[in-house]
Amino acid sequence: MSTQTILKKSSLDFLEQYLNNASPTGFEAEGQKIWMDYLKPYVDTFITDTYGTAVGVINPDAKYKVVIEGHADEISWYVNYITDDGLIYVIRNGGSDHQIAPSKRVNIHTKKGIVKGVFGWPAIHTRMRDKEEVPKPTNIFIDCGCDTKAEVEALGVHVGCVITYPDTFTILNDNKFVCRAIDNRMGGFMIAEVARLLHENKIKLPFGLYITNSVQEEVGLRGAEMITKTIRPNVAIVTDVCHDSTTPMIDKKIEGETKIGKGPVVTYAPAVQNNLRELILDTAEANKIPFQRLASSRVTGTDTDAFAYSNGGVASALISLPLRYMHTTVEMVHRDDVENVIKLIYETLLKLENNDNFSYFKS
Repeated sequence: MSTQTILKKSSLDFLEQYLNNASPTGFEAEGQKIWMDYLKPYVDTFITDTYGTAVGVINPDAKYKVVIEGHADEISWYVNYITDDGLIYVIRNGGSDHQIAPSKRVNIHTKKGIVKGVFGWPAIHTRMRDKEEVPKPTNIFIDCGCDTKAEVEALGVHVGCVITYPDTFTILNDNKFVCRAIDNRMGGFMIAEVARLLHENKIKLPFGLYITNSVQEEVGLRGAEMITKTIRPNVAIVTDVCHDSTTPMIDKKIEGETKIGKGPVVTYAPAVQNNLRELILDTAEANKIPFQRLASSRVTGTDTDAFAYSNGGVASALISLPLRYMHTTVEMVHRDDVENVIKLIYETLLKLENNDNFSYFKS
């Protein structure tokens, strides 16, 4: 299977629609509906749970269960306080970056619809008279053009409304995908593409496949923690993003060396089951899929940790997509890496043996 044939125009149309839609942590349902609608032709049934995790299932009656997983949520802000003169102060919903906020346009999500606003910031002329103040969670604020708190509330804005950025999908230099929320709706996209390829190539898997799009990863892997108890899988292959550490101001001695365009990143970590990881690496080498390696000292910081330590231990591994500018509105990945992650997960599924427990103690 050539990587050049993986992403079709219909795939990219779905990706653009899926990324442009807002799915902040705790409010992922609309994005999940888009994802499920795309996935529907390629699966037998769906599972959803109370908080919105969505799972497309192939072979739901099989006893041996394999998960491929990404997470659906994006970082955002909450309205926390509205001043008497109509300015809005915020708190984080996930790991939102306060330093990129000043001068950004925002969408405030209300029951009346989207209310537009901007993160205001004092002009440079007024900031240089003394030591310049930097953006902090306590001093960034949103202006939605209102003069009073009552005007803000009349628009439908109240404490607890969630706030996202409107920045949309674009492609730079033909092969760089750029958008907010690539972390990690690109993961949901890639596992959906794996399901499409299995269907189009008429692959009959001997096990149950659970294409899992978890919610609430950005606040502590919560969606994965919940859904793994529902599925009770035997194996989990998780995909998320990792840093392109060749980006300026990142220390490779701390972050390791991974770069966009150089292939999927396979992680070494306590939560990663060694035999499953080696199966993935063997698959990459056999199929001439380029890959990179990354080490995590204690936790991966991804849904891999939630799956690995659930249900008495689930053989889990992490295949990451290298990304520049994480948790900004210009997150960037390389098309080749996207296609190679899809290909690596697909080919690994073809090599997985039904009922393999990945034991270190096989006689």
